Amino acid sequence: MPVRPFLFRLFAAVALSAPTACATTAASQTEVGRLEAEVRTLRANQASLVERLERLENRDAVSRARTVSPAPAAAPVASASAKPEAAPSEGGEPLGMAPAELTVVRLKPKKEPAPRINTAVAVMEPDTDQMEMFISPVEGSSGTGSVTSARVSMEPPEKDPDILDAEYERAVAMLRTGNVEGGVETLTRFASENPRHPRADNALYFSGLGQMGLQDPTGAAKTFERLIKTYPAGDAVQDGMLRLAECRVRLNQAVDARALYTRVVTQFPGTAAATQAEQRLAALSP
Repeated sequence: MPVRPFLFRLFAAVALSAPTACATTAASQTEVGRLEAEVRTLRANQASLVERLERLENRDAVSRARTVSPAPAAAPVASASAKPEAAPSEGGEPLGMAPAELTVVRLKPKKEPAPRINTAVAVMEPDTDQMEMFISPVEGSSGTGSVTSARVSMEPPEKDPDILDAEYERAVAMLRTGNVEGGVETLTRFASENPRHPRADNALYFSGLGQMGLQDPTGAAKTFERLIKTYPAGDAVQDGMLRLAECRVRLNQAVDARALYTRVVTQFPGTAAATQAEQRLAALSP
């Protein structure tokens, strides 16, 4: 057999078998990689199962420890001189003192009565005069025992400030235009119906002046006394005291007039009213 044809066929066979060998090797490596991945997955699952098993065992141990009944309270307690046994370690050597068992002691509250609180309250009956303003008797009944309804005292609604100011100015204008009686009546009513108005003290002052103009010193004195008593811090109190002293002079009450002038001097020193009071005191001197 010739050598060259034989070699040629041999090389051809080797060339044809080389791709097959490469393909087989690549397939084997792929299979090995897949198997390694599966092994890693199985190991991870196994580790997770082991960890879960340990948690379950620990939970079970805790549950068993909780269900153990506590030792009775009358059980004798080991003496302090007794030495606890040492717990052996895994290697057989003691690790130290074993933990002592704790006895559960339940405390009961003392059976003592709670302190008594004085709940007695003194009862006071309301004043009859005060109750009459809240109750009304039955129609046709002469006694006060039968009551139909309670009446609640309510203050009238406040008027518009602008309307009140206009009413005050109109009353003062009556005095200036000659309607003195109408001005006195309107100013007196204004002060009675609106005692908290800023001009209520001025309304009383001008009302007293109108009464003095009507030659009524007694009525004027009462008006000025009301002004001083009701509005001691008002801006009209100084002039009101001077006018009241003048009314006392007209009524031949010189002693009261001097007392009022002296009060103005001592209570309001350095004011125009005090200067006038000093001058009139000098005129009243005998």
